Amino acid sequence: MSTVATLSEHGCWGGVQSFHRHDSAEIGAPMQFSVFRPARADTARKRPTLIYLAGLTCTEETFPIKAGAQRMAAELGLTLVAPDTSPRQTGIEGADAAWDFGHGAGFYLDALRTPWSARFRMESYVVRELRQLLIDEFDADPTRLGLFGHSMGGHGALTLALRHPEMFRSVSAFAPICAPSQCPWGHKAFGNYLGEDPALWRAHDACELIRSGRRLPPLLVDQGLADKFLAEQLHPHLLEQACAEAGQPCQLRRHEGYDHGYYFIHSFIADHLVHHARLMTL
Repeated sequence: MSTVATLSEHGCWGGVQSFHRHDSAEIGAPMQFSVFRPARADTARKRPTLIYLAGLTCTEETFPIKAGAQRMAAELGLTLVAPDTSPRQTGIEGADAAWDFGHGAGFYLDALRTPWSARFRMESYVVRELRQLLIDEFDADPTRLGLFGHSMGGHGALTLALRHPEMFRSVSAFAPICAPSQCPWGHKAFGNYLGEDPALWRAHDACELIRSGRRLPPLLVDQGLADKFLAEQLHPHLLEQACAEAGQPCQLRRHEGYDHGYYFIHSFIADHLVHHARLMTL
């Protein structure tokens, strides 16, 4: 286990919002993440913990600064964690060439194609290294871990929970990329990270995983109808259809007037935290 360096700490709603760096064995380079720890009276129990996966171009700072989640997390006693969205400063040619691929766009999978495979191992980072680090260093309860995210991170939350069902007790998503095998963002990421084998793409597509028999805890998804990426990139109707056909419990809520940004997330974050808290106490 690598040593975790604390970059900063800030009092927040009676708890502590902190930012950290460590040398990642899975990534082979430093990674950063944020943690909000609420105050609590019972120090004997491990903490219920939610991991939030952010979207394209975001960092570990985006969620704690913009989502307004700490107040409700403090009331519910939930620890909130947000890792960076990819390795940084990898030196890989082309990693900074586009906003929707490379740095800031790890897509929460382990790349198979060179040169990306050497550093872009976000699936293993989240479900193995970061998860264990949170258990060992931040008192996370391994039986009460939840996963949620936005856009690319919503895709990550759905697929990682489907691929590793024993690890996560609750799942939700804001405007997720529901069927990456059928949208430009997914084609670009999967083609470059995984290659052209359709089976490899299906293994990281939430709709295809559900059709294959994988299941989630009862799922909450929020989608804004003024989202400029809705028609071309997100395809929530395909997730809704796959869940209905498979009998996967899914509440997909559509909201008039809301776009893809953090005003949307800020408006419904409390519902998601309550959703996770309820499932963690069943």
